Amino acid sequence: MGRFGTALRELRGAQKSAKGVSLYSRYVNRPVGRYLAAGSYVLGLTPNQVTVISAAFSFAAVAAVALAAPSWGLGAAVWAALAVGFAFDSADGQLARLRGGGSAAGEWLDHVVDAAKLTALHACVLIAFHRFPESYGTGSDSWLLVPLGFQFAAVVTFFGGLLTEKLKPKAAPGGPAAAPSTLRAVALLPVDYGVFCLVFLLLGGGELFRWAYAGLGAVAALFLLAFLAKWYRELSAVRR
Repeated sequence: MGRFGTALRELRGAQKSAKGVSLYSRYVNRPVGRYLAAGSYVLGLTPNQVTVISAAFSFAAVAAVALAAPSWGLGAAVWAALAVGFAFDSADGQLARLRGGGSAAGEWLDHVVDAAKLTALHACVLIAFHRFPESYGTGSDSWLLVPLGFQFAAVVTFFGGLLTEKLKPKAAPGGPAAAPSTLRAVALLPVDYGVFCLVFLLLGGGELFRWAYAGLGAVAALFLLAFLAKWYRELSAVRR
């Protein structure tokens, strides 16, 4: 417990700002990722190896959605694998900070895996809707547009947010950090990836999953419009 406990204590004091982070990520995913990062440190893993572990859990779940007939057991397994993959996604960055800082290649790998995961997950829901129309009630081809629309909203939100952070001027070192808003953290829950993963617990419900997934997709589209307006307004004030 010695090295693990020391690593855990150091990680508690080296957390990223909670600004713009939902309650799930703040109180569930990051704390779980902290334990995984401490354990990875004790095992001598590198941040890139942790990223690969995250990808393995995530893509195993993605493949299961596309290939296996929906059931409650499958839904529980898919959710668990996605949630663990998400926690390891938090752990790789925390491990990098614990080891003294990450690399440009590591950050690149992390973002590439995130983008691939988002794209593949919605693509596999589309495949599932096509392969198992009786289970999901997706006999009409129009339902196949739902995962495409959800994928569009998720990918543009991911890329837009990432690019906005790169283009915005960095805060002065040592300056006062803005206090995270609890109201904003609650408002962001519907578009938090960890919350989205919960919908796969409903896979056994067939049509229940379809409607819950479509509802989250509609919410993602509305949030995308709000994010785009906000990001454009913020960047309009930046002179390069």
